[in-house]
Amino acid sequence: MTLRRTAIGLTLAAVLAVAGIYGYRLYWQEATPQDAGNTARLQCVAPGTDAQVPSPHPGMVWVPAGTFAFGDTVYAEEQPVRPATVKGFWMDRTEVTNAQFARFVQATGYVTLAERPVDTKLHPGLPPDMQQPGAVVFINPADVRNGGDLRQWWQYVPGASWRHPGGLATSIEGRDAFPVVNVTLEDAQAYARWAGRALPSEAEWEWAARGGQVENNDRTQPVQANTWQGVFPVSNQAADGFTALAPVGCFAPNGFGLRDMIGNVWELTADRYTERHGAQDNIPPDQPPVAQRPGAEPGRHVIKGGSYLCAPNYCMRYRAGARQPQEDDLATAHVGFRTVLRAAGP
Repeated sequence: MTLRRTAIGLTLAAVLAVAGIYGYRLYWQEATPQDAGNTARLQCVAPGTDAQVPSPHPGMVWVPAGTFAFGDTVYAEEQPVRPATVKGFWMDRTEVTNAQFARFVQATGYVTLAERPVDTKLHPGLPPDMQQPGAVVFINPADVRNGGDLRQWWQYVPGASWRHPGGLATSIEGRDAFPVVNVTLEDAQAYARWAGRALPSEAEWEWAARGGQVENNDRTQPVQANTWQGVFPVSNQAADGFTALAPVGCFAPNGFGLRDMIGNVWELTADRYTERHGAQDNIPPDQPPVAQRPGAEPGRHVIKGGSYLCAPNYCMRYRAGARQPQEDDLATAHVGFRTVLRAAGP
């Protein structure tokens, strides 16, 4: 937990001040107290449906090799757009779910970062709430009085974890099919190792999200994704059927057969964050280590895909080329992940 307390500042106000530097970026995002608006739909894909698709690796689809225009031009950190080539790989059809993560925890006894005690000696001066294990949570404001003051809808909630996404009063009971959230880079990597897999590189993830499109200049809000329809954070019209997290697989798959690559939850990647795409971004994920690339920032990794909170007026990052930094040891209730397997194709 070297960064969760120090890099974000000594108080939640400091956290939000840092976020404010980025304007309306979704920097700390989401997690409602698990969602009255979604109670009628706890599952979208029938059990075993995707598993019945012929595959030597159940639950995964083959993403063929490709060369594409890596990046986008909406925000500065997406630029410059440059060619990138990736080899073929297998990828989870959906985000890792609560049920899948629970099996990992049961098998290994793993404890996530958000559940571990905070070492106050390493983080002196923290207010009492941030001395407790927890995560950053989105609270839907009843009224917005202070303009863009993010403290009106972001809160650090003691007790929030993957088991309790919105705090101790919330639960994942009955939500096996929802993406696991409040997991950090370390947590996702631990799951991936247990499963014999890895996190995707940024380039692999983006190519997979494009579904085979070499060029992608579409800036419109996607229909087949869980995003925010309306003016964030005061009005969500829920035209997609959801006001918060959705179960995995509620929307049509992309050209590669992958579901929910855009929206719902941001997804962790193996690449350390750089402020801009550089020449080194075209290096395959196995050489050299990402940490050695010029401009790579310790303590932050790239997340991709946007979340259900992305709206046209706030975080227009419901695009394959969009990217954001995420603190390695900061749990947030809008971040999840999926894994890849670099093995021979079908």
